[in-house]
Amino acid sequence: MQPNETMSKKFIITVDTEGDNLWNWRAGDSVSTENSRYIPRFQELCDKYGFKPVYLTNYEMACCDRFMDRAVEWQNNGACEIGVHLHAWNNPPSYPLRKTYEGQDYLIEYPEEIMRAKFDAVYSLIKSKTGNTPPLVSHRAGRWAMNGVYFKILRDYGIKVDCSFTPGVDWSDNKGASTGGTDYSKASRTPVSIEGVLEVPMTIRRLRTWTKGSLKHKLKCLALSKHTWLRPAGHSLFEMKHVLATVAREEDTDYAEFMIHSSELMPAGSPYFRDKADIDELYRDMDALFARAVESGYEGCTLRDYERERSVVSD
Repeated sequence: MQPNETMSKKFIITVDTEGDNLWNWRAGDSVSTENSRYIPRFQELCDKYGFKPVYLTNYEMACCDRFMDRAVEWQNNGACEIGVHLHAWNNPPSYPLRKTYEGQDYLIEYPEEIMRAKFDAVYSLIKSKTGNTPPLVSHRAGRWAMNGVYFKILRDYGIKVDCSFTPGVDWSDNKGASTGGTDYSKASRTPVSIEGVLEVPMTIRRLRTWTKGSLKHKLKCLALSKHTWLRPAGHSLFEMKHVLATVAREEDTDYAEFMIHSSELMPAGSPYFRDKADIDELYRDMDALFARAVESGYEGCTLRDYERERSVVSD
């Protein structure tokens, strides 16, 4: 039985909730969390369409009471889910790695005991802020990097669903301290169970479409397919609508997963949206995309609820 024979297609919104402009972070830099002031506008947009974002929260944002107080309020009202996100390079405890490259460390580069200690630090902090009600069950890895040991750690902490896989994308050339990232070029685009954790891959499709540019550029893009994400950074509204429509036609897929970084909601909080005009355009695009999702029959769903519904169907 295919999942979509018993359930409507789900629209899952994931937010990598983290500090400001970490693309430019360097060892020793402090991390600000001013983007926490801009998240309520995004929550209001989600509320408008009955969507419930999943705030995958890293260590510095878990330390930010301005964000956590609001997020706990939203979660208690059934308007969102709080999950876990981990950036190994600035998540305690500190542990020196021998550096071959200048990239930000992947958690999977650390010894297992340090991996566990770092995960425990952010998990326990978020748990203390939320009262663990409801329990933390969702996760996304920093820089998308996963391995078998990481999945076992998630399982041991009661994490039921992960969303770190990026099907078709090979991160090997994106260096950490001593190695490249995880190769997902052959990863399934549909959910799989790994070490008892449900992997819900990011929605990425290889499509013939285009970004903004000249007519010549658009014709070139149409001639060559590319990996197109359901995310606004680097992707046009046209492209994202194309992804939504593609998923809607697929018989083996029962969800579309949108993602954004919380820092992208703030002017100059990321390399992608530099000023207020960019942010206003971003919100126009997201509003139109969310409206199209509703028109297309998608139903808002958190990762927690998605995993629970699949478990019921499996039973």
